[in-house]
Amino acid sequence: MAITFDRAFAGFSAHLSSGKGYSPNTLKSYLADLRDLCHSLGLPTDSTVDELSLEGLRDWLWKVSERGLSKSTIARKSAAVRSFTAWLFREGHLEVDPGLRLRSPKTDRTLPKVISRESLNLVFATLIDRLDPDNPIGYRDLAIVELLYATGARVSELASLDLQSIDHSRNIVRLMGKGSKERMVPFGAPAKDALDGWIRLGRNKLLSNRSADALFLNAHGGRVGVRQIYSLVANLLENTDAGAAGPHSLRHSAATHLLDGGADLRAVQELLGHSSLGTTQIYTHVSVERLREGYRNAHPRA
Repeated sequence: MAITFDRAFAGFSAHLSSGKGYSPNTLKSYLADLRDLCHSLGLPTDSTVDELSLEGLRDWLWKVSERGLSKSTIARKSAAVRSFTAWLFREGHLEVDPGLRLRSPKTDRTLPKVISRESLNLVFATLIDRLDPDNPIGYRDLAIVELLYATGARVSELASLDLQSIDHSRNIVRLMGKGSKERMVPFGAPAKDALDGWIRLGRNKLLSNRSADALFLNAHGGRVGVRQIYSLVANLLENTDAGAAGPHSLRHSAATHLLDGGADLRAVQELLGHSSLGTTQIYTHVSVERLREGYRNAHPRA
Protein backbone atom coordinates (compact mmCIF):
# COMPACT_ATOMS: atom_id res chain seq x y z
CA MET A 1 0.00 0.00 0.00
CA ALA A 2 1.48 3.34 -1.08
CA ILE A 3 1.88 6.07 1.54
CA THR A 4 2.71 9.77 1.36
CA PHE A 5 6.30 10.94 1.30
CA ASP A 6 5.79 12.66 4.66
CA ARG A 7 4.76 9.37 6.29
CA ALA A 8 7.48 7.50 4.45
CA PHE A 9 10.16 9.93 5.60
CA ALA A 10 9.06 9.51 9.22
CA GLY A 11 9.07 5.72 8.98
CA PHE A 12 12.39 5.60 7.14
CA SER A 13 13.97 7.95 9.68
CA ALA A 14 12.81 5.72 12.55
CA HIS A 15 14.20 2.67 10.72
CA LEU A 16 17.63 4.26 10.26
CA SER A 17 17.75 5.57 13.81
CA SER A 18 16.69 2.41 15.64
CA GLY A 19 17.40 -0.40 13.21
CA LYS A 20 20.65 0.88 11.72
CA GLY A 21 21.88 3.07 14.55
CA TYR A 22 22.68 5.98 12.22
CA SER A 23 23.94 9.21 13.77
CA PRO A 24 21.73 12.34 13.86
CA ASN A 25 23.99 14.01 11.27
CA THR A 26 23.64 11.09 8.85
CA LEU A 27 19.86 11.07 9.33
CA LYS A 28 19.73 14.79 8.64
CA SER A 29 21.76 14.39 5.44
CA TYR A 30 19.68 11.46 4.18
CA LEU A 31 16.37 13.25 4.76
CA ALA A 32 17.69 16.42 3.10
CA ASP A 33 18.67 14.32 0.07
CA LEU A 34 15.19 12.76 -0.09
CA ARG A 35 13.47 16.14 0.14
CA ASP A 36 15.78 17.35 -2.60
CA LEU A 37 14.57 14.41 -4.70
CA CYS A 38 10.93 15.39 -4.23
CA HIS A 39 11.62 19.04 -4.98
CA SER A 40 13.61 18.22 -8.11
CA LEU A 41 10.90 15.93 -9.48
CA GLY A 42 8.09 18.32 -8.55
CA LEU A 43 6.52 15.84 -6.13
CA PRO A 44 4.80 17.41 -3.08
CA THR A 45 5.58 15.60 0.15
CA ASP A 46 1.85 14.90 0.59
CA SER A 47 1.84 12.93 -2.69
CA THR A 48 2.28 9.16 -2.64
CA VAL A 49 5.55 7.30 -3.07
CA ASP A 50 4.22 5.15 -5.93
CA GLU A 51 4.93 8.10 -8.22
CA LEU A 52 8.62 7.22 -8.02
CA SER A 53 10.12 5.54 -11.10
CA LEU A 54 13.56 4.58 -12.34
CA GLU A 55 13.28 7.19 -15.10
CA GLY A 56 12.44 9.87 -12.55
CA LEU A 57 15.34 8.86 -10.33
CA ARG A 58 17.76 8.96 -13.26
CA ASP A 59 16.44 12.39 -14.23
CA TRP A 60 16.99 13.60 -10.66
CA LEU A 61 20.53 12.16 -10.59
CA TRP A 62 21.37 13.89 -13.87
CA LYS A 63 20.12 17.23 -12.47
CA VAL A 64 22.22 16.68 -9.34
CA SER A 65 25.33 16.01 -11.45
CA GLU A 66 24.71 19.22 -13.40
CA ARG A 67 25.04 21.29 -10.20
CA GLY A 68 28.77 20.69 -10.15
CA LEU A 69 28.71 18.72 -6.90
CA SER A 70 31.59 16.41 -6.04
CA LYS A 71 31.40 12.73 -6.94
CA SER A 72 31.34 11.79 -3.25
CA THR A 73 28.31 14.05 -2.62
CA ILE A 74 26.47 12.62 -5.63
CA ALA A 75 27.30 9.09 -4.47
CA ARG A 76 25.92 9.86 -1.00
CA LYS A 77 22.69 11.28 -2.42
CA SER A 78 22.31 8.24 -4.66
CA ALA A 79 22.93 5.90 -1.72
CA ALA A 80 20.29 7.70 0.35
CA VAL A 81 17.67 7.30 -2.39
CA ARG A 82 18.53 3.65 -3.05
CA SER A 83 18.29 2.90 0.65
CA PHE A 84 14.93 4.69 0.80
CA THR A 85 13.37 2.85 -2.17
CA ALA A 86 14.68 -0.50 -0.90
CA TRP A 87 13.00 0.16 2.46
CA LEU A 88 9.74 1.16 0.72
CA PHE A 89 9.80 -2.10 -1.26
CA ARG A 90 10.51 -4.25 1.82
CA GLU A 91 7.69 -2.57 3.73
CA GLY A 92 5.25 -3.23 0.89
CA HIS A 93 4.75 0.42 -0.06
CA LEU A 94 6.09 -0.18 -3.59
CA GLU A 95 5.51 -3.14 -5.90
CA VAL A 96 9.03 -2.84 -7.38
CA ASP A 97 12.20 -1.12 -6.20
CA PRO A 98 12.95 1.68 -8.71
CA GLY A 99 16.29 2.45 -7.09
CA LEU A 100 17.67 -1.05 -7.61
CA ARG A 101 19.15 -0.18 -11.00
CA LEU A 102 20.16 3.40 -10.18
CA ARG A 103 23.88 3.86 -10.65
CA SER A 104 25.95 6.69 -9.22
CA PRO A 105 29.46 7.73 -10.36
CA LYS A 106 32.37 6.02 -8.69
CA THR A 107 34.11 8.29 -6.24
CA ASP A 108 37.72 9.24 -6.76
CA ARG A 109 39.63 7.56 -3.97
CA THR A 110 42.33 9.93 -2.82
CA LEU A 111 45.00 8.89 -0.37
CA PRO A 112 44.46 10.35 3.12
CA LYS A 113 46.80 13.04 4.37
CA VAL A 114 49.45 11.69 6.73
CA ILE A 115 51.52 13.86 9.06
CA SER A 116 55.22 13.08 9.25
CA ARG A 117 56.79 12.03 12.52
CA GLU A 118 58.93 15.18 12.40
CA SER A 119 55.84 17.38 12.20
CA LEU A 120 54.18 15.49 15.03
CA ASN A 121 57.30 15.90 17.18
CA LEU A 122 57.08 19.64 16.54
CA VAL A 123 53.39 19.68 17.51
CA PHE A 124 54.02 17.84 20.77
CA ALA A 125 57.01 20.04 21.59
CA THR A 126 54.82 23.12 21.09
CA LEU A 127 52.13 21.70 23.38
CA ILE A 128 54.66 20.78 26.08
CA ASP A 129 56.08 24.33 25.98
CA ARG A 130 52.58 25.63 26.78
CA LEU A 131 52.27 23.64 30.00
CA ASP A 132 51.88 25.95 32.97
CA PRO A 133 50.28 25.28 36.39
CA ASP A 134 48.27 28.46 35.91
CA ASN A 135 47.01 27.37 32.48
CA PRO A 136 44.81 24.24 32.74
CA ILE A 137 43.92 24.48 29.03
CA GLY A 138 47.55 23.64 28.19
CA TYR A 139 47.33 20.30 29.99
CA ARG A 140 44.00 19.57 28.32
CA ASP A 141 45.24 20.34 24.82
CA LEU A 142 48.28 18.07 25.20
CA ALA A 143 46.09 15.22 26.46
CA ILE A 144 43.61 15.67 23.59
CA VAL A 145 46.24 15.55 20.85
CA GLU A 146 48.16 12.70 22.48
CA LEU A 147 45.00 10.61 22.77
CA LEU A 148 43.83 11.38 19.22
CA TYR A 149 47.14 10.21 17.79
CA ALA A 150 47.57 7.28 20.20
CA THR A 151 44.14 5.77 19.57
CA GLY A 152 43.16 6.94 16.08
CA ALA A 153 39.87 8.10 17.60
CA ARG A 154 37.39 10.22 15.70
CA VAL A 155 36.92 13.74 17.08
CA SER A 156 33.30 13.04 18.04
CA GLU A 157 34.40 9.91 19.91
CA LEU A 158 36.99 11.85 21.86
CA ALA A 159 34.67 14.73 22.72
CA SER A 160 32.08 12.30 24.15
CA LEU A 161 34.52 10.57 26.53
CA ASP A 162 33.74 10.49 30.25
CA LEU A 163 36.15 9.94 33.12
CA GLN A 164 34.84 6.38 33.36
CA SER A 165 35.85 5.75 29.74
CA ILE A 166 39.51 5.47 30.75
CA ASP A 167 40.96 2.33 32.31
CA HIS A 168 44.12 3.79 33.83
CA SER A 169 45.40 0.46 35.13
CA ARG A 170 45.48 -1.12 31.67
CA ASN A 171 45.98 2.00 29.51
CA ILE A 172 42.75 1.39 27.61
CA VAL A 173 40.05 3.80 26.47
CA ARG A 174 36.47 2.78 25.71
CA LEU A 175 35.29 4.52 22.53
CA MET A 176 31.73 4.69 21.23
CA GLY A 177 31.89 4.68 17.44
CA LYS A 178 29.48 4.87 14.53
CA GLY A 179 26.27 2.91 14.95
CA SER A 180 26.78 2.96 18.74
CA LYS A 181 29.48 0.30 18.41
CA GLU A 182 31.82 0.22 21.37
CA ARG A 183 35.47 -0.73 21.13
CA MET A 184 38.40 -0.88 23.53
CA VAL A 185 41.59 0.80 22.31
CA PRO A 186 45.01 0.82 24.02
CA PHE A 187 47.22 3.89 24.37
CA GLY A 188 50.89 4.35 25.23
CA ALA A 189 52.94 6.00 27.95
CA PRO A 190 53.00 9.55 26.47
CA ALA A 191 49.19 9.63 26.26
CA LYS A 192 48.95 8.18 29.78
CA ASP A 193 51.29 10.85 31.18
CA ALA A 194 49.36 13.61 29.39
CA LEU A 195 46.04 12.31 30.71
CA ASP A 196 47.41 12.05 34.25
CA GLY A 197 48.71 15.63 34.02
CA TRP A 198 45.36 16.93 32.78
CA ILE A 199 43.34 15.12 35.44
CA ARG A 200 45.70 16.03 38.34
CA LEU A 201 46.73 19.55 37.41
CA GLY A 202 44.17 20.96 35.00
CA ARG A 203 40.71 19.44 35.06
CA ASN A 204 39.75 20.40 38.62
CA LYS A 205 40.45 24.08 37.85
CA LEU A 206 37.78 24.04 35.12
CA LEU A 207 35.33 21.64 36.74
CA SER A 208 31.75 22.78 37.25
CA ASN A 209 28.34 21.16 37.62
CA ARG A 210 27.67 21.61 33.91
CA SER A 211 29.44 18.42 32.88
CA ALA A 212 30.92 16.72 35.91
CA ASP A 213 31.52 13.36 34.17
CA ALA A 214 33.11 14.68 30.95
CA LEU A 215 36.79 13.84 30.52
CA PHE A 216 37.66 16.98 28.58
CA LEU A 217 36.23 20.36 29.60
CA ASN A 218 36.13 23.76 27.97
CA ALA A 219 37.08 27.05 29.63
CA HIS A 220 33.53 27.40 31.06
CA GLY A 221 33.46 23.97 32.67
CA GLY A 222 31.24 22.30 30.05
CA ARG A 223 32.13 19.39 27.80
CA VAL A 224 34.64 20.34 25.13
CA GLY A 225 33.11 20.54 21.66
CA VAL A 226 34.10 19.01 18.34
CA ARG A 227 34.71 22.44 16.81
CA GLN A 228 37.08 23.39 19.62
CA ILE A 229 39.13 20.24 19.05
CA TYR A 230 39.16 20.83 15.31
CA SER A 231 40.35 24.41 15.77
CA LEU A 232 43.07 23.30 18.21
CA VAL A 233 44.54 20.67 15.86
CA ALA A 234 44.18 22.77 12.70
CA ASN A 235 46.05 25.68 14.28
CA LEU A 236 48.83 23.40 15.49
CA LEU A 237 49.31 21.72 12.12
CA GLU A 238 49.18 24.99 10.20
CA ASN A 239 52.68 25.81 11.45
CA THR A 240 54.18 22.50 10.23
CA ASP A 241 54.84 21.01 6.79
CA ALA A 242 51.45 19.28 7.13
CA GLY A 243 49.79 22.60 6.33
CA ALA A 244 46.00 22.76 6.25
CA ALA A 245 44.77 19.63 8.03
CA GLY A 246 42.33 18.75 10.78
CA PRO A 247 42.04 16.16 13.56
CA HIS A 248 41.14 13.36 11.14
CA SER A 249 44.68 13.55 9.80
CA LEU A 250 45.87 12.34 13.22
CA ARG A 251 43.63 9.28 12.73
CA HIS A 252 45.12 8.74 9.26
CA SER A 253 48.62 9.16 10.66
CA ALA A 254 48.07 6.73 13.53
CA ALA A 255 46.88 4.02 11.13
CA THR A 256 49.64 4.59 8.59
CA HIS A 257 52.41 4.72 11.18
CA LEU A 258 51.13 1.50 12.74
CA LEU A 259 51.23 -0.27 9.37
CA ASP A 260 54.65 1.23 8.64
CA GLY A 261 55.80 -0.34 11.90
CA GLY A 262 54.51 -3.78 10.97
CA ALA A 263 51.09 -3.83 12.68
CA ASP A 264 48.54 -6.36 11.43
CA LEU A 265 45.89 -4.91 9.11
CA ARG A 266 43.01 -6.48 11.04
CA ALA A 267 44.39 -5.10 14.31
CA VAL A 268 44.36 -1.62 12.77
CA GLN A 269 40.81 -2.25 11.54
CA GLU A 270 39.73 -3.04 15.11
CA LEU A 271 41.54 -0.01 16.48
CA LEU A 272 39.86 2.36 14.01
CA GLY A 273 36.44 0.75 14.35
CA HIS A 274 36.02 0.08 10.62
CA SER A 275 33.22 -2.36 9.80
CA SER A 276 34.92 -3.27 6.51
CA LEU A 277 38.54 -4.32 6.06
CA GLY A 278 38.44 -2.63 2.67
CA THR A 279 38.13 0.75 4.36
CA THR A 280 41.31 0.09 6.35
CA GLN A 281 43.22 -1.14 3.29
CA ILE A 282 43.51 2.41 1.97
CA TYR A 283 46.28 2.89 4.55
CA THR A 284 48.30 0.06 3.03
CA HIS A 285 48.35 2.10 -0.19
CA VAL A 286 49.66 5.05 1.78
CA SER A 287 52.42 2.89 3.28
CA VAL A 288 53.41 1.51 -0.13
CA GLU A 289 53.44 5.00 -1.64
CA ARG A 290 55.66 6.24 1.19
CA LEU A 291 57.96 3.27 0.63
CA ARG A 292 58.21 4.09 -3.09
CA GLU A 293 58.98 7.71 -2.36
CA GLY A 294 61.67 6.75 0.13
CA TYR A 295 63.14 4.31 -2.37
CA ARG A 296 63.22 6.91 -5.15
CA ASN A 297 64.88 9.44 -2.86
CA ALA A 298 67.42 7.07 -1.30
CA HIS A 299 68.34 4.30 -3.73
CA PRO A 300 71.21 5.15 -6.09
CA ARG A 301 69.63 3.21 -8.94
CA ALA A 302 65.99 4.12 -8.35
